[in-house]
Amino acid sequence: MNQHDMSVKRALISVSNKEGIIPFATALHALHVEIIATGGTRQLLSDAGIPVREILDVTGFPEIMDGRVKTLHPKIHAGILGLREKHADIAKAQAIEWIDLVVVNLYPFAETIQRPDCTFDQAIENIDIGGPAMIRAAAKNMGWVGVMVDPADYVTVVNELTTTHQLSDVTRKMLATKAFQHTAAYDAMISEYLSAPTELHLQTAKYAELRYGENPHQSASAYHLQGQGTGILSATQHQGKSLSYNNITDADAAYRCVQEFSQPACVIVKHANPCGVAVAEGMAEAFIAAFQADSLSAFGGVVALNRHCTAETAQAIKEVFIEVVIAPSYSQEALALLASKPNLRVLALPNGTHGTRQREMKYITGGLLIQDVDQTRLTAAGLTMVTQSHPTADQIAALLFAWQVVKHIKSNAILIAKENVTLGIGAGQVSRVDAVEIAIKKAGMCAMGAVLASDAFFPFRDSIDLIAAAGIKTIIQPGGSVRDSDIITACNEYNIAMAFTGIRCFKH
Repeated sequence: MNQHDMSVKRALISVSNKEGIIPFATALHALHVEIIATGGTRQLLSDAGIPVREILDVTGFPEIMDGRVKTLHPKIHAGILGLREKHADIAKAQAIEWIDLVVVNLYPFAETIQRPDCTFDQAIENIDIGGPAMIRAAAKNMGWVGVMVDPADYVTVVNELTTTHQLSDVTRKMLATKAFQHTAAYDAMISEYLSAPTELHLQTAKYAELRYGENPHQSASAYHLQGQGTGILSATQHQGKSLSYNNITDADAAYRCVQEFSQPACVIVKHANPCGVAVAEGMAEAFIAAFQADSLSAFGGVVALNRHCTAETAQAIKEVFIEVVIAPSYSQEALALLASKPNLRVLALPNGTHGTRQREMKYITGGLLIQDVDQTRLTAAGLTMVTQSHPTADQIAALLFAWQVVKHIKSNAILIAKENVTLGIGAGQVSRVDAVEIAIKKAGMCAMGAVLASDAFFPFRDSIDLIAAAGIKTIIQPGGSVRDSDIITACNEYNIAMAFTGIRCFKH
């Protein structure tokens, strides 16, 4: 990169995200920088009393085709791309004005395609053409031109121009690097939207360097996956220490599970598995029930709520040891109560929109697995009753609750529940009968009359014998074993009602 003194006399501004643009343009004007702007940006700045030229003044050609063509003009791109020491005579002969600073961000393609009602035509209309061309031109000519795509850089640039009256080589290179990352991420999103690409380009932005990974001897970082909407890394942290690697994974598991429920619900996760889940009339009641479901395991866990956290709920939470609490929002009284435990990480994260198609990834040695997120919603109509005894309406409701939770437990997974509260969970076992034994042990005497959910079929009747001995009277499972008839016979012997879902929900 050739190094030059680079004062800024003229800037072109065309932004979709107008955050901070008025104070930034005001500062540029105060520094005697002439501003050129397009369409909506020009109108916004003009209404704010900032002197601004429109593109027509530079090109002599109006914006046409509903704004589709406005900056794709030689007088714009030559003004950006020209090498000052080499092309000055050409610029003078063609009346081309140098553009020293390009401030552009792109049509909101990512935001558009995340809307549930987004049509294909709406998505295509939000593919920016002129913006990426200007950004790439300015970034390529970083020896002479500064390029800005992120409002977070406005203050840095204004401070540097105020102090030194120019942009340094280091700053221009940093801005150009960021610009190419911006357009690369944008193009990758479009490619992924249009088809399943033969090559996958992951576009990320660094969230934080973490203190360590799963264990202290492992280094770790966290990255936002661009274009993926909400998630734990987008949460607002009100208090507490920085999130650790394990905090993030557990918080993600808790948040994803609690999004299953439309009623007030609480999910408590320990080591990536739910250990207590409850649905209740109120949030405080749901938390207390979820915690008491397995208070031993819940100690030091992550709590996720799907309703506003009130002072009553916060008071219940502060009475026990919890690492992280997540809720859509908090009252001021709740935040004041939780502040008495300064190490507690308090995160605010709005409820997600269930049903939006998402994919999840898992790294393997030398590769990457990608699959759709399991967002199936089971209803009573989707159940097949396969035993002589049929569950009651209340038992069916309990079965559906149990199924919503068991899909978030590591396989092999067994869940025992009663009246919208989990009682015992057997998770991550290599044998299904072992998972049954653990869940029954956790539930204890409360298993009597409860329901049981299994994430996959029972291969042998030994699990049914244990379930019957515990007093469990209702089972929900996918079915699909070559021994289904043996399992059904065993249930009939014990007068156990069993429903098949026809859907497996392994989570490895």
